[in-house]
Amino acid sequence: MFQNTKEVEFFTEYGEANRYKILEVVGKGSYGVVCAAIDTHTGEKVAIKKITDIFEHASDAIRILREIKLLRLLRHPDIVDIKRIMLPPSKRDFKDIYVVFELMESDLHHVIKANDDLSHEHHRFFLYQMLRALKYMHTANVYHRDLKPKNILANANCKLKICDLGLARVSFSDTPTTALWTDYVATRWYRAPELCGSFFSKVVHANNVPLALSFI
Repeated sequence: MFQNTKEVEFFTEYGEANRYKILEVVGKGSYGVVCAAIDTHTGEKVAIKKITDIFEHASDAIRILREIKLLRLLRHPDIVDIKRIMLPPSKRDFKDIYVVFELMESDLHHVIKANDDLSHEHHRFFLYQMLRALKYMHTANVYHRDLKPKNILANANCKLKICDLGLARVSFSDTPTTALWTDYVATRWYRAPELCGSFFSKVVHANNVPLALSFI
């Protein structure tokens, strides 16, 4: 049985739904809804991302699958962690998916907007964490391609974690070759330079700094 109407509205009779107590909605978008919840088995606060009608469009289904597979493989302190994936009771009922993440308090966009007194130490610590995460990803030949403040989660202790790998791609060769990737990234202000015009699967470097970070 569900504990209250919030669980009924959020969960659609999924088998593990009674494990989580919904606290509040923390985000909404075209992909679905994100709620903060408590895992009643561990007492831990988590974020549950509900993605609805995942098979309605093939391109969206591929993007969701790509993000889940990459996040399950990329284990790093500066990349958001998937804790579990909730599956429906039967394949016939499989149209929504619930992904359970570690809960972060905010994102870098809100941190920058709400704090006009960030020091150079804050900037250096933020940059250090982002560079460390990107070095790990690039070493694995994974390129985020949509890095922006809203895709970098944050906590009050200044801890950052990169998220949203739906537009990420993997290069399976160390040889720079023309990549058949989409060059469209929704947020133009943060579009990676290698996506503008001709681009290659290997990230271009200038003075040993990834070119995709030149906006920081």
